[in-house]
Amino acid sequence: MGVTEAQMTTRQTAPIAAPMSSYEGSCSGDAGDGRAIREVLDRIGDKWSLLVIGTLRRERLRFSELQRHIPGVSQRMLTLTLRQLERDGLITRTVHAEVPPRVEYELTELGTTLIQVATALADWATSEYPRIEASRAAYDAR
Repeated sequence: MGVTEAQMTTRQTAPIAAPMSSYEGSCSGDAGDGRAIREVLDRIGDKWSLLVIGTLRRERLRFSELQRHIPGVSQRMLTLTLRQLERDGLITRTVHAEVPPRVEYELTELGTTLIQVATALADWATSEYPRIEASRAAYDAR
């Protein structure tokens, strides 16, 4: 069975796909990059991690100072967040042999690499939040 001339003139070709970004490529197939992206976003995308990282961007702080700078964080959640950030190599915890003991937290070199990205995300969230709120209200009104 052949293709008629009319069918040939109306046949559409599939659009040429744009090259994938490195992000899109990492999310397909068996690449371990997708796992890396999910794990890192889970860490820095939680409620407190970026606030801790942002707070430590200028100076090392003691636990109580950190807690004062981050309104609403409980002692337990700050402790858990600090432990995870330390485990991931984003902050260091220094215990000074004093009475009472003094513990300070500061960003590592790796942690400082997040500042520019975190600032860009925070700026975007701040500037676009009114539009997000309006979209939510319109959606909820349906």
